[in-house]
Amino acid sequence: MDLVSLISEAVFRLTKDGVITQELGVIWRQMREFILIPTLKVAVFLCLTMSVMLFIERLYMGVVILIVKLSGRKPEKRYKWEEMKDDVELGNSNYPMVLVQIPMYNEKEVYQLSIGAACALSWPSDRIIIQVLDDSTDPVIKDLVEIECQMWASKGINIKYEIRRNRNGYKAGALKEGLKHSYVDMCDFVTIFDADFQPDPDFLYKSIPYFVHNPEVGLVQARWKFVNANECLMTRVQEMSLNYHFRVEQEVGSSTYAFFGFNGTAGVWRIAAIREAGGWKDRTTVEDMDLAVRASLKGWKFVYVGAIKVKSELPSTFKAFRYQQHRWSCGPANLFRKMVIEIIRNQRVDLWQKVHVIYSFFLVRKIIAHIVTFSFYCVVIPTCVFFPEVVVPIWGVFYVPTIITVLNAIETPRSIHLVIFWVLFENVMSLHRSKGTLIGILEAGGRVNEWVVTEKLGDTLLKPKDNNKPDIKSSKKSRFSAFRERLHLLELGMGTYILVCACYDAMFGKYWYFVYLFGQTVAFYVMGFGYVGTLIPPS
Repeated sequence: MDLVSLISEAVFRLTKDGVITQELGVIWRQMREFILIPTLKVAVFLCLTMSVMLFIERLYMGVVILIVKLSGRKPEKRYKWEEMKDDVELGNSNYPMVLVQIPMYNEKEVYQLSIGAACALSWPSDRIIIQVLDDSTDPVIKDLVEIECQMWASKGINIKYEIRRNRNGYKAGALKEGLKHSYVDMCDFVTIFDADFQPDPDFLYKSIPYFVHNPEVGLVQARWKFVNANECLMTRVQEMSLNYHFRVEQEVGSSTYAFFGFNGTAGVWRIAAIREAGGWKDRTTVEDMDLAVRASLKGWKFVYVGAIKVKSELPSTFKAFRYQQHRWSCGPANLFRKMVIEIIRNQRVDLWQKVHVIYSFFLVRKIIAHIVTFSFYCVVIPTCVFFPEVVVPIWGVFYVPTIITVLNAIETPRSIHLVIFWVLFENVMSLHRSKGTLIGILEAGGRVNEWVVTEKLGDTLLKPKDNNKPDIKSSKKSRFSAFRERLHLLELGMGTYILVCACYDAMFGKYWYFVYLFGQTVAFYVMGFGYVGTLIPPS
C-alpha cells in the first residue's frame, strides 16, 4: 500500500472516530472565547463611546439652536446690517465692485439657468462682473456656453467667458485662475455659484451689507433651496440631511465661533480674505472647506444667513449621489490629516475655537459620524446575534440613535413620516461614507483625490418626449450592460450578510434584532439592485 493510501486511511479513521471533529470543536471554542468574543466586546465599547460622543454633540447643537431661536439672535442683530442705498453725490461708486464666478464642466442641462440667474442679479451694471469659468471638454457644450455669454454681453451685461488649457486642480484650479485676471483687481468681493445654482435677483443686496459694515467678516454663506426635493424618495431623504446641516450645523457654527465650512457655492467671499488665507488649493477634494479653515485661522469671521436662499438641484441618480458622498466624506478626512498640526500650532485663534474645529467640526461630524454609523449598525450589531455573550445595552441600540434621529428629523417636519426610510438609507450610504473617510484619513488608494463632477439634470425630467426622434431599440447586449451597471456588489454583499444575521436571530436570538435587520436588508438590496433614485433613459 502506497503512502497516499495510508494517509487517506488514517484520516478516514480519525474522522470516523470523531477525533478531528473534536479537535476542531476545541479550536473553535478557544477562538470564540479568547479572540472573537473579546474582540467583539471591544468593538461594542468603541462604538458605544463614539455614539455617546455623537449624541453629546447633537444635543449640544440642539440646545444652542434652541437658544438662538428663542433669543432671536439673527445675523442682522449680531452684526451691523444696513440696506444699500443710492448716493446722489457718489452715484454707483457707493456700491462695492462684485465678481460673480460660475465654474462649469460640461453642464449642458443647466448652463443657461445659472448664467441667466447671475446676469439677472439686481446690482448696478457697472459694479458687477460675471465670470464664466468653462472647463468643458465637449466642444459642442463649450460653444453653447460661449454663445450664451455672447448673447448676454450683447444686452449690456459685463460678462467674461474664460477658459484654460487644462483642468489642473479641477474646480479649485478654475477659481484660482479666474482671480488672476487683471479686471479682478478692481473687485472687493467674489460670489460663487455652481452651475445648477440660481440666486434670486436681490441676493447681493441681502449679503453684501454684512461686509460693508463689518470689516472682520470674510464670508457670508447662504442656504440652499432644493428645486427637485419632491422628485423621488432619495431626494426627499437628502433634503432631510441637508436641512439639518444648514439649519443647525451651519447656524450653530456661525452663532458661536463665527466659523463653519464653506459650502463651495451660494456664498460671498471678501477677496482680501481669500488672498490672506493663501488662495485656492487643490490638495484635497474639498477646496471650499480647505479655504474656510485657513481663512478662519487668520482671524476672519463667517456669517451664515439662512434667510437668503439659493435654488439648487439635488442628485437624483444613485450613481451621482455615490460619487458626491465619496467626495464629501473623503475630502474632509484628508483635510483633517493635513491641517490638524497647523490648527494646533496657530497663534491667532483661541484655544476654544481650536477645540471646536478639531473636535466638533472635524473629529465628531466628519469622521466619527460616518464610521460609527456603518461599523455599529451594519457590522457590530448584526454580528452580535451569533454571540449572545456580547450584550449591547438598550440605550446604545435604541435610545441614543432614536434621540439623534428625532433631532435631525424635526428640521424637516413635512418629511417626518419618512424618518424610517431616512435611517435605513443613511445606514446604507454610511458604507460609502466610512470607506471614503478611511481612504481620506489614511491617504490610501488612488481615490483620495478623485474628483467626479456631480451630474445635473436640470429640467430634463420635465421636458416632453420628442416624438420626432427615432425610437432606437436597445439590443440584448445593451440591456444586459445596463442591468450590470445597476448592480452594486458592495450593497448586495452587505445586504446578504445582514440577511443571514437576521434569519439566525429570528430563529435563535433573544433580543429581537431581526426586526431592524430585515428592514436594513431590504434597504441594502433595493439600493444594491439599483432601484433607488431616478432612472434616466438613454437619449
